[in-house]
Amino acid sequence: MQGKAAAIIVAAGQGSRAGGALPKQFAILGGLPVLAHSARALTEHPAIGQVFVVIGEGQENWARAALSSLAVAPTLVTGGATRQLSVQAGLSAVRANGRCYRVLIHDAARPFLHPAVIDRLLNALEHDKGAIPVLPVVDTLARGANAVLGDGVDRDRLYRVQTPQAFHLDVIWAAHHAGSTMDATDDAGLVRSLGHAVALVEGDSALEKLTHPADFARAQAQLSARLMPRTGMGYDVHRLVEGKPLWLGGVEIPHDRGLSGHSDADVALHALVDALLGALAEGDIGTHFPPSDPQWRGAASHRFLSFARERVEARGGRITHVDLTIICEAPKIGPHRDAIRTRIAELLALSPDRVSVKATTTEQLGFTGRAEGIAAHAIATILLPDL
Repeated sequence: MQGKAAAIIVAAGQGSRAGGALPKQFAILGGLPVLAHSARALTEHPAIGQVFVVIGEGQENWARAALSSLAVAPTLVTGGATRQLSVQAGLSAVRANGRCYRVLIHDAARPFLHPAVIDRLLNALEHDKGAIPVLPVVDTLARGANAVLGDGVDRDRLYRVQTPQAFHLDVIWAAHHAGSTMDATDDAGLVRSLGHAVALVEGDSALEKLTHPADFARAQAQLSARLMPRTGMGYDVHRLVEGKPLWLGGVEIPHDRGLSGHSDADVALHALVDALLGALAEGDIGTHFPPSDPQWRGAASHRFLSFARERVEARGGRITHVDLTIICEAPKIGPHRDAIRTRIAELLALSPDRVSVKATTTEQLGFTGRAEGIAAHAIATILLPDL
């Protein structure tokens, strides 16, 4: 089947059973709003061309804030009083755009959506009108009444149904309108009511739904277990010139010359920024703060480092350690080492024992040895969710 698919994330509920001041889809999980996790998975999947997030009346500001870290912002759609009406609003938005023939419908309360699940669903649509991810029931099932155990239930051919559920757009549109008098909680049920077969594909245990406070605790533990280490390297160099202050590691250091550059030319912070962006695979400092942009002329480099830290946090990660080496003949870094460590730790929200600052010379060799400039190397280690 040609063309990319569309995806609808249903995020219009109030989520009162989860507790908290915000609806559960906007609550923070692993440094990111719950909604952002699945939205990122869908917007970054190469087979998904459009993502629509269906929200409740008055939730637009929460939704925009929750999705602000995404490289591609989904389209917001206002839903209805029931899940079925919200899905219909999303389907209308997909049809109005007119470019997609397949659609995935996902619940925002299932944040950990692996790309392999999306692949399995879309592959199934090559042969079937609908497909859903499922997991077999492995626990013993039994009936009961009045707190007394009754007969066992045969769990053969019983499955736990998950989302996203995938359909041909024309089929799910017809199913929703044919079943407009039903208050359906399952889109696949509406499709089956029209006589279409719905394929079962392998689900994912990570796709558990968040409903109660205990579910959030479980999901947080699950997310922590999926944090994978990443390492980035950074290097920067700037020329020493007269008439400028010398900034190193966010600290102004007394010296007869300062570093020349478009910003304040703090080579230490610039190297750290590149190390963090490298760990994220998000380019380098010039990508985000190009020297051709006049707004960064003379800018304090701590703004760049704070941006890099925020990018790690926006991806649900955390910085665990940074190691910085400053290369110069003068000034001597030793007297300023503690101040630099403290400042970097403050900017990265780390304890100082996770910040290493070293200095060396090149034995009077090269441009640093001739005291023509200062260079810096940095390595950053972060933990990032491997979803």
